[in-house]
Amino acid sequence: MPDILVLYYSRSGATRLLAERIAAGVESMGRASARMRTVPPVATITQTAAPPVPESGAPYAELGDLEDCIGLALGSPTRFGNMAAPMKHFWDGTGALWQNGALSGKPACVFTASSSMHGGQETTLTSMMLPLLHHGMLILGLPFTEPLLTSTTGGGSPYGATHVSGGMGDKPVSEDEKRLAFLLGKRLAGVALKLAG
Repeated sequence: MPDILVLYYSRSGATRLLAERIAAGVESMGRASARMRTVPPVATITQTAAPPVPESGAPYAELGDLEDCIGLALGSPTRFGNMAAPMKHFWDGTGALWQNGALSGKPACVFTASSSMHGGQETTLTSMMLPLLHHGMLILGLPFTEPLLTSTTGGGSPYGATHVSGGMGDKPVSEDEKRLAFLLGKRLAGVALKLAG
């Protein structure tokens, strides 16, 4: 089965939970596999390299994961209305893929989590879209034909799946947020499979 890459960075676990729901949506189609990957944190200490494999969770992404996939779901927590530095650092190293057009024409979607409702979720989602557009990817969102977008009191956006975790990170991912993430993964898989033929 072809792979759809679910690439995320998560510190408190909320973005990871959205990634897992997106992966479940991808795999619900029955004709694609979700390949879960993360990126290492960026540290100011440069004398010691980070271990090549994280202690737990998804493996670190490699450029080959992007080349091999037929679609991409990209997620990061909100950092002042922008994607987190580790995710930006990863994308800054994809110039070789850009030069050979490895991602051009592949569909992609984005997702995020923030502590507050007005914490910059939509600008974070669009910040993640920018490198994807430069790579020639086709951006998918959540259409308003999905009734949850207008009825949810938590996260959710036409730009992508979101979660509002609360100022202390004490709000669990709601059922609406889980459902919207699942539907986004399902939509991504459906489009990716059609485009892949």
